[in-house]
Amino acid sequence: MMGRMGPGRMMRGSWAQEDEGGKLYDHTVVIRLFAFVTPYWRHVLVAIVAVVVYTGTVAAMPYLVKVAIDSYIRPGDISGLRWVVAAFLLIAGVQFVSHYSHQRIMAYVGQRVLYSLRVRMFSHLQQLSMSYYDRYQVGSIMSRVQNDVQQLQEFLGIFVMTLADVLSIVGIVTVMFTMNAKLAMISLSVVPLLVVLLTVWQRYAKLSFMRVRYAIAEVNTGLQENITGVRVVQSLNRQGVNIRRFGDANHEHLDANLRAGQFSAALLPSVEILTAVGLALVVFFGGSMGLRGELEVGALVAFALYIQRFFEPVRNLTMEYGQLQRAMASGARIFELLDVEPEVVDSPAPVHLDTIRGDVRYEGVGFSYGSEPAVLEDVNLDIRAGQTVALVGPTGAGKTTIVSLLMRLYDVTGGRITVDGHDLREVSLDSLARQMSVVPQEPFLFSGTIRENIRYNRAEASDEEIERAGRAVGAHGFISRLEHGYDTSLAERGGNLSIGQRQLISFARALAADPRILILDEATANIDTYTEMLIQQALSELLRDRTALVIAHRLSTIRNADQIVVVNEGRLVEQGSHAELLARDGLYARLYSFSAVGEAVDGESSSPNSGTFPRSS
Repeated sequence: MMGRMGPGRMMRGSWAQEDEGGKLYDHTVVIRLFAFVTPYWRHVLVAIVAVVVYTGTVAAMPYLVKVAIDSYIRPGDISGLRWVVAAFLLIAGVQFVSHYSHQRIMAYVGQRVLYSLRVRMFSHLQQLSMSYYDRYQVGSIMSRVQNDVQQLQEFLGIFVMTLADVLSIVGIVTVMFTMNAKLAMISLSVVPLLVVLLTVWQRYAKLSFMRVRYAIAEVNTGLQENITGVRVVQSLNRQGVNIRRFGDANHEHLDANLRAGQFSAALLPSVEILTAVGLALVVFFGGSMGLRGELEVGALVAFALYIQRFFEPVRNLTMEYGQLQRAMASGARIFELLDVEPEVVDSPAPVHLDTIRGDVRYEGVGFSYGSEPAVLEDVNLDIRAGQTVALVGPTGAGKTTIVSLLMRLYDVTGGRITVDGHDLREVSLDSLARQMSVVPQEPFLFSGTIRENIRYNRAEASDEEIERAGRAVGAHGFISRLEHGYDTSLAERGGNLSIGQRQLISFARALAADPRILILDEATANIDTYTEMLIQQALSELLRDRTALVIAHRLSTIRNADQIVVVNEGRLVEQGSHAELLARDGLYARLYSFSAVGEAVDGESSSPNSGTFPRSS
């Protein structure tokens, strides 16, 4: 629908060029995320306890080495070593169980939160008004539901791992100072150098990793466009050009990854050098203290082991820094989406329509898309129940907007629209939708079977009613010839059917819903003459006793409409029957003349009476 609004009205969301950076910690995001975690608080508590136990075992292992050397090996007490070995095995077992437990529990919680977030976002997106989708690209919205939710789910794992790393550092430093504060200060003197190294590395690595994400986005965009538009690509023989462009994007992705790989490769050796420096300090100063009798041999060995273990969680925290930033940014975008309120909502005490006659009135209706100039101004139209009214006019005149307001995809910004005397804004959205069906210009079929698509807007329809609708619109013949008939599975958007067949199924879907008001939005614009003949024959059944609004591209098809309304620049400029409007020799007469010439060139006006809507009267 919005594709016909023109480029000026299609607003692009800021997500298209969003910054990948974010706060290291966003309190609002964390609080709102933990609202999704709250149902699993027992699991999280167990995971935290497991983390604490795990970090305790990490700190205990080197201390056991000290005890073994100083208390049993040097005195030559072999029997005591058996108890140390038993303690080693016990701690190793506890370490395995605690590490496995917190990893598995947080994976479970993360997946449950992931599930809840995606369901919540999908439900919210289903409720948002069309104006929201006018502002943001589909790709950006998909990114929120897929990539950002995945990124935020990883935050839970990062949270637990960060807790484990911090506790490990605190435990190691505490034990080191307990054993010998002087040697602890000497051996940890490399930490300021480590902080400087990680700060510089993070600054440049972040830019490099952002470049990788932008580069893969370009690769994915090119891939998606060329696969989706492969028919156009091959018909225009653009394969060579597109291959070169895709190669350029892929080469940029290669360069970005190689650069990022350089930064990743540089971090580990740099930390290893600082680890070696720390060990050297322990060996030199600790050895000197040992020679003077100020430090036991076991304590010296334990210090060496602690230094090695100290740098591992520090390195992990560095890697988690970027992930945490991205998680915070993703969380902010997710909750920003969830905070968007639908513009079209039910009134506090909505009117529920059971069965309506189908009288429709536009009373001084005005409308504009956001802050843009008015699309409709002072539209007044009276459609009696059972009438067929055709809307014609130049592209961009406001025809689609008129029917969109009737379906209440948007709310009027001036005047009102009534159905059987009820202001649409006072009618419940659910009951209004049950009174209407729409057949769009480009038929959209969903994944599933033909039967499921025809039943889409009326789940309780029986198989007999589905088949009756197929017969009524002339679709039963080709459906019956398919291998599985009405149970034939459809490819994406019905790609295994011709456009005419897809349109016939759209008509069957509209008829099966048994609407009181039917909207045909240029429903025969893209189909062949034979299929159009089938549809015209079906319209006598489809329009019987129903109010119909028809947006017409081929003006020869709406000559028998009860009313023809000419729309131009957002206003109703002419109104009357086909003969009356031709007699006025105004805009409709000129449009009809151009349409007749075009159809004659296309060979689509083979007889003066072909392809016309039947009068409801």
